[in-house]
Amino acid sequence: QVQLVESGGGLVQAGGSLILSCAASGSIISIDAMGWYRQAPGNQRDLVAVILNDGTTNYADPVEGRFIISRHNAKNTVYLHMNSLRHEDTAVYVCNADTLNTAWNRENYWGQGTQVTVSS
Repeated sequence: QVQLVESGGGLVQAGGSLILSCAASGSIISIDAMGWYRQAPGNQRDLVAVILNDGTTNYADPVEGRFIISRHNAKNTVYLHMNSLRHEDTAVYVCNADTLNTAWNRENYWGQGTQVTVSS
């Protein structure tokens, strides 16, 4: 079994910054893609950013140029540096990981989510 634990959410004023982190633990051999999604009340869950284990990144248009995703492979941890935050960035941010576990099965896992609230 694999667990993803997010941290770093909170309340911030518009224009401010936050850093989210997500640590994966458990029966992991390797992690391919790690990403962040977000879901605001009444909305669907949308991709924010994803990073592959070779460092390749992809961002959703609304966050391009403001957010930076990074990872520490040895720690099985992914980070999301969020800058120039806007009220519309308010959402629950959820971590996702594509893993190869010790049973040699590829499985996808979700974290519990962390709330980010941006006051205008």
